[in-house]
Parts: sequence; C-alpha cells; structure tokens
Amino acid sequence: MSRTFKNSLPKKAAVFPALLTIAFAARAQEAAAPSGGQTNWLEILLIISSIVLLFVIWGMAQVILILGRKLLAKRKGTALMVLFGLFTLTTNGQAAATPATGPSNYGGIPALEFWALACVIGIEFLVILFLAFMGRRMYRELTGVADTEQAMAEAKDKTSVAQWWKKWDERFFTRAVPVEKEADVLLDHDYDGIRELDNALPPWWKYGFYITIALAVVYVFNFHVFGTGKNPIQEYESEMAEGKRVEEAYKAKTRDLVDENNVTLADASGIAEGGNLYKQSCVACHGQAGEGGIGPNLTDEYWLHGASMNQIYKTIKLGYPEKGMQGWETMYSPVQMKNLSSYVKSLKGTNPPNGKAPQGERFSD
Repeated sequence: MSRTFKNSLPKKAAVFPALLTIAFAARAQEAAAPSGGQTNWLEILLIISSIVLLFVIWGMAQVILILGRKLLAKRKGTALMVLFGLFTLTTNGQAAATPATGPSNYGGIPALEFWALACVIGIEFLVILFLAFMGRRMYRELTGVADTEQAMAEAKDKTSVAQWWKKWDERFFTRAVPVEKEADVLLDHDYDGIRELDNALPPWWKYGFYITIALAVVYVFNFHVFGTGKNPIQEYESEMAEGKRVEEAYKAKTRDLVDENNVTLADASGIAEGGNLYKQSCVACHGQAGEGGIGPNLTDEYWLHGASMNQIYKTIKLGYPEKGMQGWETMYSPVQMKNLSSYVKSLKGTNPPNGKAPQGERFSD
C-alpha cells in the first residue's frame, strides 16, 4: 500500500459522512416545512438518528485506520480487514442515498422512504458492531492479549483437576495405550501390512459385563430357586385382580353412571325401591299389580318396545309421548330408573286378576 493512498484514506472516509450529512440535512429541512404546513417529527427523528450514527461510524473508522496502520507492520493481512470495513461504510453510504418515493402510510412518511431510512439505521448499527469487533480484535493483537489468553488456557490444562481427570479417564474409561508405547502391545499378526494391537477392553465395558453376570445370578435365585419373584403368568393374574378391585371401587363411587347401554338388574333392595316408585308414578296407567289399564299389561310376555332390561330402561327414561308414555329422566335419577326397570321386569309371569289383553310382540328371556 503506497504512502499516498494510506494518507488519503482518512480524507476519503470523511467524504461520505459529509455528503450524506448534507443530503440528510436538506431532507430534514423539507420534512420540517412540508407543503401542508405541519412538521413531520418522525421523519426528522429518523434523519437525525441516521446522521448521528453516521458520525459514530466515521469516528470508529478513523480509529480502525489508526490501528490498521500500526498493525500493518505486524500482519499485512490486516489491511484487507480495514479495506473491508471501509467497503461496508461505503455500502452504507450508498444505501443511505437511495431515493424514496411512494404512498404515505407510515406517520406521514412515504412507505419507500420510511423503509429506506429504517434500513439505513439498521445497516449503520450493523456497521458499528462490525467496526467495534474489528477494533477489539486489532487492539488485542497489538497488545498481545490473545497470546496471553491462549497461554492461560494451556496452563489451565496442566492443573491438578485436569491431571486427576486424565488419570481416571485412562484407568476407568479408555485405558488407551500411548502411541509411543504401541510397540509393547503389538502382535505378530500381519494382514497385508496391517498390524494388530493387543489393546485391553475399555474398563467401562468390562465392568458393565460383570454387572450383567451379577444380575443374572440374582434373577435365577429370585425367580427359579426361591420363587420370591412373580413369573409373567403370576404378574398377569395379580394385575387382573388389582384391576378388578379398582373397577369395583369405581363402580361403588359412581353408582349414578347408569344408562340404557349398561343397566343391569338391581338387587332385592333396589327392586323394593322400584316398587315404591311404581306405586307413586305408574299405577294410574298400568294398574296396581301391573295388570294394565290405559297402558299395556306388564305381566305377560308381550311388549310394545322390548322386554330386556336395556329396552325397559330406555322406555322409562325417554318415554313415547306419541303413545301417551312420558319420559322420567328429568324426575328420577339413573339409579332410580334402574330400580324401577328392575321392578317392572320382576312383574313378568305374576298373572294378576283382570289382566289386560296382550299388546305388541312376544318376547322371552
């Protein structure tokens, strides 16, 4: 790099901030006095921010140039970094000078102009970060800080902790033979010039194998000698019994979870309760003993809507309003309807006097 070119770099670097400052200042004056008579403070703020950041970049570029001249004698390649920094600054100046036109939709600023200013400010921030990184790197090289940190890192590897870990790694994990001592474990086997080493197995692998042997002995005594462990069949039976217990406990807590799909015949006390419900709500249509009246006979084998528990429960729950049978799900709980269905089911074959003639189809259990 010639002396004339090096001396002209600061001047050339100062040309861009000066020109861009003039351009931005002119634009700021236009924004301060628009044709509408109102000052666009957002545009002024963006322009002023761009100018301030531009001067920061110019100042940092001067520092980079000074450090570059000092570092040039030590490392010629640094000149490339300086030139790259100046190229970035030039690119930033070109982006800042981009004309902006477009519709106004960002605080009174044309969209293209707004995004151009935003991009300029963003690029300026990136250039500042780049110049800061370059300056830090040059300063570290000039002062020898990088060499000092590398020496400290190498010294750290020689601490007692590192040595302790190295011994444990060689003894319990890898147990590798150093390259300079491989001749001691070299075997006579030779395969096309490939020699075989008698390296020991990794300790972690051997210890793991020993542990599996110990576990196998425990397994044999536990399941086949003393019989204290459960075989798969016994485990299955135990889990099924536990599942049955959990199911019974669940049913005990959720007695009201009954519908026409899972209803079953109630016990004697449930049937008795169903008889009381029958006397309260069903006698008027089906008679005292189920012999029938307005409604059909409930004691014979003929049914209009089915004779199974599921069908009787559904009939009581939903009813058949078009035939005069109302639904009772809003008045009785699921368990009460189950008990009532069970009582109706128990009336079959009682043959009370004055029974109504059969209706519907014949059903048999």
